[in-house]
Amino acid sequence: MQRFIDWLKNIRPLKVLSVFLAGVFLILTQACNRPSIAGQPPQPSAQSPNTERYDPTKAYNLNSPEGGMNNFSDVDPRAKNFEKAAKNRAEDLSRNAERNINEKGIDSPEQYARNYRQGTPLPERVKNLGEDIGSSAQGTVEGVAKGTKRGLENIKENTSNAAQDLSRNAQRTGEDASDAVNRTLRNVD
Repeated sequence: MQRFIDWLKNIRPLKVLSVFLAGVFLILTQACNRPSIAGQPPQPSAQSPNTERYDPTKAYNLNSPEGGMNNFSDVDPRAKNFEKAAKNRAEDLSRNAERNINEKGIDSPEQYARNYRQGTPLPERVKNLGEDIGSSAQGTVEGVAKGTKRGLENIKENTSNAAQDLSRNAQRTGEDASDAVNRTLRNVD
């Protein structure tokens, strides 16, 4: 019994009051909160039979028949821009290939094919091939000459840098050796 009395004396009224107020606050906030949270969802107002209801499927971007499998487009309607970009890219590549063929001295791809199918005379084909090889060889010779010149310049620069580094390393080695000798002499004394 004495323990119980000591325990009651140890309890402070402020602690009891704060626990009581916290419990009341919790109950009141739950009980007096908005009823729509746990209640039924709001019901639409009375509708007449002619009132249209919201149909979420009408907001979809549906495919329209354009051919392809089952008369619909094979491409997702959201990807129309990607399809257009791919077509533009293909056209650009086609124009680029056409331009490359024209720069090679042939008037058209058909002429190129006709020359080899119908048999342009062998001497003329050899002459054209020789000119192409000659211009390619000239370009290669110029590239090799430039590369060789650049390589020699790099070798000269690397050699001078190595000589400078060697002299610096020799000087540092000499200084380190003299420092070591001086330390040894100090330790002997």
